[in-house]
Amino acid sequence: MGEEFAPAVVDVLCEAFFDYPVMRYVLGPRVESYQDRLATLVGFFVGTRVLRHEIMLGVGNRDDLDGVAIISRPSRPSPPEVAELRERTWAELGTDERRRYEAFGAACAPFHVEPPHLHLNMIGVRPRARGKGRSRTLLEGVHRLSRTDPESAGVTLTTEVPENVPLYRHFGYQVVGHATVAPDLETWGFFRRDRDDGDR
Repeated sequence: MGEEFAPAVVDVLCEAFFDYPVMRYVLGPRVESYQDRLATLVGFFVGTRVLRHEIMLGVGNRDDLDGVAIISRPSRPSPPEVAELRERTWAELGTDERRRYEAFGAACAPFHVEPPHLHLNMIGVRPRARGKGRSRTLLEGVHRLSRTDPESAGVTLTTEVPENVPLYRHFGYQVVGHATVAPDLETWGFFRRDRDDGDR
């Protein structure tokens, strides 16, 4: 999907990740304006993908998406506009929120894998559309992109929901790391290899 879909992608992800552990951790205990602050944080994630000309996938009606996935290429450099968006985001959300976000990033840093790959930043389905295979469709779309991309040896992702660990293993992912970010927040890093380095 193109840049014009960015507001719809933000809307879906805000619904899908409303109570997600990372969002609650980064945004902190403050409850007022939570929905607006969540939209700012998710808007930063989606805006970064747009500025880097990266991939957004969607399922459902073109005018009312059921689910989306946003994907990045970690080896691709970011344009200066990404740094500007980052500074605007944290100026709006606050220094404590930024500190927690950076702590989460530091906890995930050891999950790095060497082969060039795609990273599945976020995959989410609206509550109304869950249980209809939308997540599987998106995930298979990500895998298809990786298999057909000569610069990708596989896909990485993280999850902060323990129940997702066996689910991603079922789809061929292997755990490459696990970290405790905070007393009530753990994260797991995964890599699904689509080809050996020698196949590229």
